[in-house]
Amino acid sequence: MKKRIRLIGIILAALLVVAALGFYIWTRVATYPAFSEAATLAQASETDDGWYVHEPEGEPTVGFVFYPGGLVEPAAYSPLMEQLSGGGVLAVIVPMPLDLAVFGIGRADKVLDAYPEIDRWVIGGHSLGGAMAAQFVSSNPETFDGMVLLASYPADSTDLSEIPAQVLSIYGTEDGVTGDVFEESLNRLPQGTVLQVIEGGNHAQFGNYGPQKGDGTPSVSREDQQQQTTSAILDLVEALK
Repeated sequence: MKKRIRLIGIILAALLVVAALGFYIWTRVATYPAFSEAATLAQASETDDGWYVHEPEGEPTVGFVFYPGGLVEPAAYSPLMEQLSGGGVLAVIVPMPLDLAVFGIGRADKVLDAYPEIDRWVIGGHSLGGAMAAQFVSSNPETFDGMVLLASYPADSTDLSEIPAQVLSIYGTEDGVTGDVFEESLNRLPQGTVLQVIEGGNHAQFGNYGPQKGDGTPSVSREDQQQQTTSAILDLVEALK
């Protein structure tokens, strides 16, 4: 009997190992790689902590912690974060375990600790990254002065309607991945949340990576979509000062 139980235990352990290995391989195969120019830009900004930090000139007072989209290489967002740094914001991309923010929801904490000179903080993310940023805010409502959701929204169980942060939600009209839920999600966000619609924008063009499965065809360029996004985020930052 003991031998049988031990054999069953060995088989179950082996199945768990195989499943874990299969999941890991899937995440590597399914990842959307950053375009080469974005990867080069990110490499130049990488820190010892593994973050991609885009620093503005002078002494910034506002910082932005960014959670990448699910299975998207974090370097893909360096062009967008570089634009924000040009507007005076310290922009920090936080890579996630297996490129899935659900496994690193609390990683913003270390960023805030590393930059005590920053007076005000904004957190945000793209797609799954935005949802997990919202989840972190729900547990830390006083930590951030602003939150930015790119093609993203809080989960049905995440009610942020009473948080003190200023919130900005941005999505493209051709987004074929997230679905038409952005206006409905405002019920879970605080009053005064700004909903910014990018006409002709899609899901993937917030980053610099290839077409995403199920996404719509954009009628604006990636540069235009990111420029509109940068402008809206900087408006929120300016309101915090």
